[in-house]
Amino acid sequence: MKEQSKEQKIDVVYIKKLFHESVDLFVQEVDWPTGKGIVCYYYSLADGNEVNKQIDIIRNRAQLEMPNWGKTAVSEIKSYSKEELLKIVCTGSTAVIFPDSKLILTITAQKVATRSPDEPGNEQIVRGSHEGFVENMQQNLSLIRNKLNSPDLVVKSIQTGHKTNTTITYLYFDSIVDHNVVSDLEARLKAIDEDIILSIGQIEDYLEDSIWSPFPQFMNTERPDRVVQNLVEGKIAVFTDASSTALIAPITFFSFYQSPDDFNGRVLVGSFYRLLRLFSLVTAIFLPSFYISVVSFHSEILPIEISKKVKLAINEIPYRPVIEALILEFFIELIREASIRLPKPIGQTIGIVGGLVVGDAIVSAGIVSNLMVIVVAMTAISSFVVPSVEMNMTIRLLRFPFMLAAATFGFFGMAIGTLILFIHLLNQTSLNQPYFSPVIPFDPSRFKQIFVRLPFSKSHKQQRTFSFGKTRKGRNRK
Repeated sequence: MKEQSKEQKIDVVYIKKLFHESVDLFVQEVDWPTGKGIVCYYYSLADGNEVNKQIDIIRNRAQLEMPNWGKTAVSEIKSYSKEELLKIVCTGSTAVIFPDSKLILTITAQKVATRSPDEPGNEQIVRGSHEGFVENMQQNLSLIRNKLNSPDLVVKSIQTGHKTNTTITYLYFDSIVDHNVVSDLEARLKAIDEDIILSIGQIEDYLEDSIWSPFPQFMNTERPDRVVQNLVEGKIAVFTDASSTALIAPITFFSFYQSPDDFNGRVLVGSFYRLLRLFSLVTAIFLPSFYISVVSFHSEILPIEISKKVKLAINEIPYRPVIEALILEFFIELIREASIRLPKPIGQTIGIVGGLVVGDAIVSAGIVSNLMVIVVAMTAISSFVVPSVEMNMTIRLLRFPFMLAAATFGFFGMAIGTLILFIHLLNQTSLNQPYFSPVIPFDPSRFKQIFVRLPFSKSHKQQRTFSFGKTRKGRNRK
């Protein structure tokens, strides 16, 4: 009697209640050679026409009593369980339940809406590939494998999120990657114990060595060519199944200042613009604090003619230079944030109106000086030169503590701030690998690669990203 009552539970009514009678749930009984079958899938996720074709094929295999009739390229059969049924249907596959034999057939025939792989708007280049990742992992893998035709490209996945069942996929080049780093990454992924995992940003929080550091320890990109370039350098790429962004690690600080244009253009041109970006780092962080220090404490270092002009410009301003700088910097950040959040036509208008206000009205009102407008404008332009959005944000944030230090102690405050910044960078790691490599640990053979794009025509061994010293945990790198 218990077995009979247990069999009666696995029916259409029971399955509908199991999925809370969702309107996009398809549940229907079908005839099967081995007994009654129940087809179950979300028609918002599965392709109904393809499901019908596969069911006909598998039914014919069962009628012919073929061995392993349920195992095809898109299907498999296993023991039934409620947890297995929920997992199959919620991931977009189709389940065919056989209550009599307590088996469940899985048919993979998903229907996923995807967009075209257009070039990402925040990582545009002049020369090279103009493809971008989309919110579909299979399509993203296709974009990578088309550029990296090698069996050494390893693709693995892990599921996390007890309620969302999010699939995390990670890739690496087996013959180049440091397998200790791969093991470290896998351990961190398996340690994620959350009910809901939706975004790649959540994954990044769990994988970073120092979550409170202002510096990103993973590179975010939506460019397949950038991922491929990093894979062949021995790094690892991490994806989620519903995001177009890839995380790349282990990464160094100087990697954020390299662009695909460096390698697609001529050697001298690529080297010049790489040096220009590194120079923009100094300008973006130190220019406002340098101006505040000179005006407030060290005006004697300026030539007499320039010193007179500076004093004339700031005499009518009622605030101290640091207040001027903070007003303008916050105004620039407000314009930037508004232009991002608003629709494109309105965002452009906000930028024009904001530029006119900053450039003319705010100076005419005597709130800030012309020199301060020039300094802040140069700082903003310098911060936008960085090819990475995450590092861009970090650099913009760093100038505020430097401005406060300069307003308090002048050049001495800037020196103390620079010392703290370098100490932090020297102690920073990415997947337990040195973040400030090749400066610390110092590697003369790779030091020139920071500043110069070397020619491909020279025969040289493929440079591995981290190939020296020991990790923080004392493990030897390969």
